[in-house]
Amino acid sequence: MTHPRLAAAQAIKPFIVDLRRRIHRQPELGFDVHKTAALVARTLGELGIETQTGVGKTGVVAVIGDGEGPVVGIRADMDALPILEDTGLDFASEVSGKMHACGHDAHTAMLLGAAKLLSTHPIHGQIRLFFQPSEEIADDEGISGAPRMIDDGALKGVDRVIALHVDGENYVGQIEVGTGQVSAAVDTFFGHVIGTGGHGARPQVAIDPIWLSTHVLNALYAIPSRRIDPFQPSVLSLGVVRGGEASNVIPRSVYIEGTLRSMDSKVRETLITEVERCFSLARVFGGDYTLKIERGYPSMHNHAGVAETIEATARELLGPDSIVPAMPTMGAEDFSYMTELAPGAMFMLGVRKPGIDAQRVHTPTFMLDEDALPLGSAMLAETALRLLEDARQG
Repeated sequence: MTHPRLAAAQAIKPFIVDLRRRIHRQPELGFDVHKTAALVARTLGELGIETQTGVGKTGVVAVIGDGEGPVVGIRADMDALPILEDTGLDFASEVSGKMHACGHDAHTAMLLGAAKLLSTHPIHGQIRLFFQPSEEIADDEGISGAPRMIDDGALKGVDRVIALHVDGENYVGQIEVGTGQVSAAVDTFFGHVIGTGGHGARPQVAIDPIWLSTHVLNALYAIPSRRIDPFQPSVLSLGVVRGGEASNVIPRSVYIEGTLRSMDSKVRETLITEVERCFSLARVFGGDYTLKIERGYPSMHNHAGVAETIEATARELLGPDSIVPAMPTMGAEDFSYMTELAPGAMFMLGVRKPGIDAQRVHTPTFMLDEDALPLGSAMLAETALRLLEDARQG
């Protein structure tokens, strides 16, 4: 027998799908999510839900319930990616070079679906909905959407917080939720290895930054295998190495940019320290360097109790075989800022259609099966209600 919450969500599937497609057609980047936020606020208003706009620059916060008791938060991100869509969908992006290739359109629509389900339910306490901008990128100060909303007080008084993310590798009807550290901290480094440059025919009177960089690069790649405990997850990857314009000109500098990923806070600090040491090799050979390290999102921690509630909800709504084994990822997610302030968890929602190849996020061809949308709405609504009851009972 279908659970009443899931049945109610299936009944409003056209509402959720329509919202998702409208958002998909008009993708927006970073904090510039004005159209999406306006649609969210308008929809919530039509549902009779109290709404505050302009939170964390362009975020929206909605409140459901009588406010007497605990507070449970649900977060959805709204921003898209700078990708040219190549899906062929009849509701494909109408904005060239921008695409909802990570499923944030679906996240927003599913949370609006959950809001509709909750709007007619008597709630003792408060369920607070966070529609967040700029999960994918940070602003000019290096701050993304979650901490901006936190700075504006969105998480004040929240006792539990949950979120979901679409998963194109698991099938519709499956969810994945881990406990403990489930995603990595991310930091980015931007460095210049500096020489003096010169004529390619007279290298002896130049300090060659390309040659200097070979020592720096070899040292950088050795950090995870030689400076980090092999039982501790860590990643150092280089995304940009750029220097020189002509075959007979020794350039003055080489630019190097890379990413650091870690689960453990001590490993995170070691990676940062070792990157600095690697760049300092340039001075050993007579050159110099500059280095900027931009600290990104912390590692995300899923609270065991919240994760257990999500699993129990999934088994009841989606079936006893709906849970798939969870694997930590070295990807990063700024929902981690919220789980630092309140016990919380993010679960992965399967959106893959049977018989279809796995769908990779952040690609021009990413697609999802919209049959998953009411499942996500039902999971968010029912889990929030159960967490509210758990918090009320202490």
